Amino acid sequence: MTAERLQRMRATLDRRQPDLRVMLDQVHKPHNLSAILRTCDAVGALRAHAVTAHGRISAHRHSSAGAGRWVDVVTHPTLEDGIEAVRAEGFQVCAAHLSGVARDFRSVDYTVPTVILLGAELQGVSATGRELADVHLAVPMMGLAESLNVSVAAAVILFEAQRQRLAVGLYERPRLDPETYRRTLFEWMQPKIAAYCRRKGMTYPPLDEEGGVIWEALREP
Repeated sequence: MTAERLQRMRATLDRRQPDLRVMLDQVHKPHNLSAILRTCDAVGALRAHAVTAHGRISAHRHSSAGAGRWVDVVTHPTLEDGIEAVRAEGFQVCAAHLSGVARDFRSVDYTVPTVILLGAELQGVSATGRELADVHLAVPMMGLAESLNVSVAAAVILFEAQRQRLAVGLYERPRLDPETYRRTLFEWMQPKIAAYCRRKGMTYPPLDEEGGVIWEALREP
């Protein structure tokens, strides 16, 4: 652990956006999952939601430079559960789906709490997702292909969200609540000790000026 690494982690957390997320509606291919999580990290999204009956997702960590480690992934058994959860937090749900009522993705305001809903590789956003979404997003296409790969569509939309948020200053100050900030910083700096503390039901100890654990504070309840 070094002070430089701790500073880099803090600088990244200072730009994290707790109210910009994606929701993956049965997106299963590991390379797509990895690419989407990498883009989430790149634009500062704190969290992703995934609908899966297995309670977990599989991403190619080697191809995403371990991006899954830097983006919190919350799983839901059904899409209805996932959308209900984010709606309870005040999020708008924007489905990447070309329909008769779809809007150009650049015309939507992403500076408000937003979840980008992305569908499976072949079928796209499910009928349930299309019905429950607040708005459908379309990426204008000038060629013969009808749609983009799901990970490419995610990147296009998320970087537009980043552009809008940069313009209004949402990356200029830390936006995480203090407890989330402290917990996330510890898990990033000390993942193995964090896992041990969770298994034992222990509170994370404080970090020193180089990101090391202050062992004297490590006590079981």
